[in-house]
Amino acid sequence: MSLRFLTAHFAVSPQIRVEDLPALKEQGFTAIISTRPDGEEKDQPSVADLGVAAEKCGLAFAYIPVRMGATPDAHSVTVMRRTLAEMIGPDNTGKVLAYCRSGRRASDLFELASAQTEEPAPKSQRFDVVVVGGGAGGLSCAASLLRRRPELLVAVIEPSTEHYYQPGWTLVGGGVFKARDTQRSEVGLIPARANWIRQAVTGFKPEQNRVELGDGSEILYDAMIVATGIKLDWAAIPGLSETLGKNGVTSNYRYDLAPYTWELVSKLEEGTALFTQPPMPIKCAGAPQKAMYLACDAWRRKGVLGRVQVAFDTATPSLFGVADFVPALMDYIKGYSIDLTLKSRLVAVDGEKKIATFERTTDKGTERVERKFDMLHVVPPQTAPDVIKSSPLAGQDGFVSVHPDTMQHTVFPNVFAVGDVAGTSNAKTAAAARKHAPVVVENLIAQLSGRKLDYAYDGYGGCPLTVERGKIVLAEFGYGGKLLPTLPGWILDGKKPTRLAWFLKEKIMPRLYWDFMLRGRELFVRPAKKHEG
Repeated sequence: MSLRFLTAHFAVSPQIRVEDLPALKEQGFTAIISTRPDGEEKDQPSVADLGVAAEKCGLAFAYIPVRMGATPDAHSVTVMRRTLAEMIGPDNTGKVLAYCRSGRRASDLFELASAQTEEPAPKSQRFDVVVVGGGAGGLSCAASLLRRRPELLVAVIEPSTEHYYQPGWTLVGGGVFKARDTQRSEVGLIPARANWIRQAVTGFKPEQNRVELGDGSEILYDAMIVATGIKLDWAAIPGLSETLGKNGVTSNYRYDLAPYTWELVSKLEEGTALFTQPPMPIKCAGAPQKAMYLACDAWRRKGVLGRVQVAFDTATPSLFGVADFVPALMDYIKGYSIDLTLKSRLVAVDGEKKIATFERTTDKGTERVERKFDMLHVVPPQTAPDVIKSSPLAGQDGFVSVHPDTMQHTVFPNVFAVGDVAGTSNAKTAAAARKHAPVVVENLIAQLSGRKLDYAYDGYGGCPLTVERGKIVLAEFGYGGKLLPTLPGWILDGKKPTRLAWFLKEKIMPRLYWDFMLRGRELFVRPAKKHEG
């Protein structure tokens, strides 16, 4: 491998490969920067493969692509300068290697970033389409859009460097998955032809087609897709934030806490286990129950279920929002001897004393009830992100106000929403985002082309309710609770627990998520035109 050191802490090289990384680690490198876009040559290793392999070797990884024959633009220079500052560190302990096809672009980018007189970050940049959010919905839309219209200039605004398969956290808490299996580097998931802007959005000016960023700059657009997700409001329950991850208080709604859930389940052999669900809307409304069912199944397998008193307090008026699936779920509530209380909302937690306080609504009024616990699984209240609630995009509920069929904003026609942030009545699930994406992309292209919006979203949401290890009740439904099964009844009866549904959820869906959905292949979903139903 040909290395050229420009300073004691920075070197450039031609294209590297996965097998080179251990040797680079042994030479003292602590970080890798790719300045080469994916797909320039057929045998070129992908950024995704190198990024994942680098992290496994303990090397930090960053992706700042510079197109062949082009001079690095001001934004790339600014990002390079910040990345080098982070990777080398204030005490100069880091050692960084940057590569491209020959090393030239990496060298040019370094020289510009290291100039004595720093050029200010550009005040504004313009793109054909801006996608705000690099989660499941945002990446699906960006990839799908570029597959249909590769000539478009697309930007993905996402500050996080990590991406998570959040549906897998329930299975982490159930001892089925490892947390690391649900995490990948964001850099490897950004579509190759998209521009990744690693900033947080601080404001929206849709009347001016502008987005404000945390560094003070602005992004201008012709069309925008909002995919910021939903906010988990842990602070809304007094005492909860201070005790999370200790005193027996946990939640599968956080990557770092899901393993603690399994630790508690594994160790608890007698006592009281409380599971909660807040008022709607929440993402994956079946997850609070899944955490409980998997725990009960584990205790039953150990032969201690009779000594563990299990209770489920849900703020909802029924066990599940679609009545067709309630009977199958109630069979498990009774089978596990779960104490079910409806219209019961967790309002406070005292971790030191292990007391949970609930506010319950009955025919006689509202009462507060304190309950002792040995284990408490909490699902936090959830709202639209603050930056959305305070923007002109928000409807009365704080979420992005869109037409429920076209996903187009009700006021700003060149703005669309996808995923949990969309102000529709559908269930907020990854399965819903999977259906949103092609509808949003087709309608956005129509908007840019001056055509009418022909495609419609039917409210589809999928909720695989794991009732025991090896069995799932697969709830699929649309607006108004209409049943929308994706498989024939003779293969899969969604109203009953089946092993086939478990296989699809545990083995097939994670692979489809990483390899298809986020690549814009839409998981064999064709967006339906309005006249098709």
